[in-house]
Amino acid sequence: MPEPIPEAIKTRGAASNPEGRFETRTREDFDDGWLLDEPDRPRPDTTVTPEASRSIITRNQSPDIGFEQSINPYRGCEHGCIYCYARPAHAYLNLSPGLDFETRLFYKPDAARLLEEELRKPGYRCSPIALGSNTDPYQPVEREYGVMRSILEVLQRCRHPLTIVTKGAALIERDIPLLADMARDNLVEVAISITSLQPELKRALEPRTAGPQARLRIVRRLAEAGIPVMVLVAPVIPFVNDAEIEQILQAAHEAGAREASYIMLRLPHEVKGLFREWLQVHHPQRAEHVMSLVQQMRGGKDNDPRFGKRMTGEGEYAQVIAQRFRVAAARLGLGRGRRLKLDTALFRPPPPPPPDKGQMGFGF
Repeated sequence: MPEPIPEAIKTRGAASNPEGRFETRTREDFDDGWLLDEPDRPRPDTTVTPEASRSIITRNQSPDIGFEQSINPYRGCEHGCIYCYARPAHAYLNLSPGLDFETRLFYKPDAARLLEEELRKPGYRCSPIALGSNTDPYQPVEREYGVMRSILEVLQRCRHPLTIVTKGAALIERDIPLLADMARDNLVEVAISITSLQPELKRALEPRTAGPQARLRIVRRLAEAGIPVMVLVAPVIPFVNDAEIEQILQAAHEAGAREASYIMLRLPHEVKGLFREWLQVHHPQRAEHVMSLVQQMRGGKDNDPRFGKRMTGEGEYAQVIAQRFRVAAARLGLGRGRRLKLDTALFRPPPPPPPDKGQMGFGF
């Protein structure tokens, strides 16, 4: 007997909370008949917990990623994108990559102090810091906690180059004056990720992100402020949003984007099960066909983690997507994801902290 398909939870991406791959026990829901008349599934609340950290900068050695350093102000992401490849990281905390990833968040209250400490180390070598490479730095909780803002203020003072990837709108608009100041010295580039121009599909895939028109407006606002903007069509999902590639590029170009790139759907670890569940909830008639195309790109599997293949896939379908993207970007004069060579020569380490003068203020 097939397992029952869970129902969607309003404003959440995942419909369930499966155990992470490191857990030693499993739980199984059982309907004893008492909940048959329940009108709606309860919406899980969001909790945000401070996370103690010794460092703030993560170093990258993956050969198919175009940055050496990154910072993630938050762990977990309230945006709830069902396809997010960062979901499996919650398993390291003995939390679920499902609903836990969207509702049990962690922030780094000492991010600015830790960043200053790392930047002033004698051996520090300046290279652009990527923000938003894992979870979105402009997710809704940023409005209250301001961790991203505190990081940007340190980087601005030090004239340190950075890149940003986000699906946000209102909160990055808050920071346009700061980013415009850095853009005048060739210190920043922003990528706005647009997955679909259809509000209904956006709400199902990415329930708490800014809408497509809001993202196009922020592309325009950033461009008007002199901030270089890239549009990131990510992820491209077979038979779900792949038909929109050309329309997204056209709309982003008209809004002022200079560059464009794309990433094919990736389904590492627990994400594959969550995405299959999402298909059964939202698109049951096409679920089998979608996964068939995914597997055609991934050597017959749901996922292929190999460097150089994981972002673009391989095979006939992946080649068709690559050709369509290449032709559309060329027609619009969009550079194909060529990161700007941001200026590292202006970097100045932060000054040392004032001496601790002790309880009596004598510096002993």
